[in-house]
Amino acid sequence: EEGIDTIQKAVGDKPFSVNLIHSPNEEALERNAVELFLKKGVTIVETSAFMDLSAHVVRYRASGLTKDADGKVHIKNRIIAKLSRTELAEKFMQPAPGALLDQLVAEGKLTVDEAACALKIPMADDITVEADSGGHTDRRSLVCLLPAIIALRNELQATHQFSEEVRVGAAGGLGTPESLFAAFMIGAAYVVTGSINQSCIESGSSDPVRKVLAEADMVDVMMTPAADMFELGVKLQVLKKGSLFGMRAQKLYDLYEEYEGLEQIPKDEIAKLEKTMFRDSLDNIWKGCVDFFNERDPDQIKRAQDNPKRKMALVFRWYLGLSSAWANAGEKGRELDYQIWCGPSMGAFNNWAKGTSLEKWQNRKVADVASHLLTGTAHLFRIQSLEMSGIRMRSDYKHYSVI
Repeated sequence: EEGIDTIQKAVGDKPFSVNLIHSPNEEALERNAVELFLKKGVTIVETSAFMDLSAHVVRYRASGLTKDADGKVHIKNRIIAKLSRTELAEKFMQPAPGALLDQLVAEGKLTVDEAACALKIPMADDITVEADSGGHTDRRSLVCLLPAIIALRNELQATHQFSEEVRVGAAGGLGTPESLFAAFMIGAAYVVTGSINQSCIESGSSDPVRKVLAEADMVDVMMTPAADMFELGVKLQVLKKGSLFGMRAQKLYDLYEEYEGLEQIPKDEIAKLEKTMFRDSLDNIWKGCVDFFNERDPDQIKRAQDNPKRKMALVFRWYLGLSSAWANAGEKGRELDYQIWCGPSMGAFNNWAKGTSLEKWQNRKVADVASHLLTGTAHLFRIQSLEMSGIRMRSDYKHYSVI
């Protein structure tokens, strides 16, 4: 809430969006986030890591919908859905399910008129097709996935005849003018960068993280278990250069899969965990989990009291959750435990920026990086137009370089 207040005070009536990560294991977290967005008047939300539509995201979309005298629906809350599966894209590019709308009306969370309006609009205004990104990712091929979702959008638009068609953009693996150019050429309405922004001075990360990101190559990434969907076996892409987090997180998941509770794990394994990862007894870690979840989501503790495997998951998630905080804070002594979400685009950008002013992270400002990437993309468009007109261009003319 403080973060939203800070942004609203700074930008006034200018647009901004807030991320909503799907939390299947912490339903209260997602519900409370949506209630906060509605309370604070947040009108643009970017959804990520969703595997299906939830009642909470449907409620956000339908809240505040009105219809004018001509029957046109006016949308108050915009949704940008970041996803990597056609079956999920189909759900976001259609109206909300009637059953969920009826449920929300019965619970008093939507009016009958809002529910009726929701049946006339798609769930999302924009679909960001996420390819090989940092964090939650299916590591899909953009050249396969983007055209498929654009084709699906066209099919659904022909069926529903929405007053405005859903825009489809691209994200994941975009770190050079060439990659942005390719995305636009296969139909992207817009592009989104992520990993490369984290190395910029305005990011919420720390200087040690920015430094290691600026030194990363394309191969310096790996998949490892996610904290928020640990029990489901969901993985995310992180930087492996300079950190053991990826391997340590995988070790925790292997133990979770093999044993039914902490008591079953061999004592020598427990000793290793307490010494290298947790740096405290697991009993103390559990006490910390109890204090944390009693304030955030007490139901988590209730579910774990008589379920040793659930308790083990919460203890392991303590490490997975704090590893991101350590990275963002630049926690000294915890460098090998930094969890840094990152995709191969970071290495591609570093290679492109080598020998220029953007090689050093201290010179990377997010607006400058975006400007150079888009200028380089426009340069490539101009070169292609000339070549399509029959003008042969030297290969070195095709390269846009930052000074």
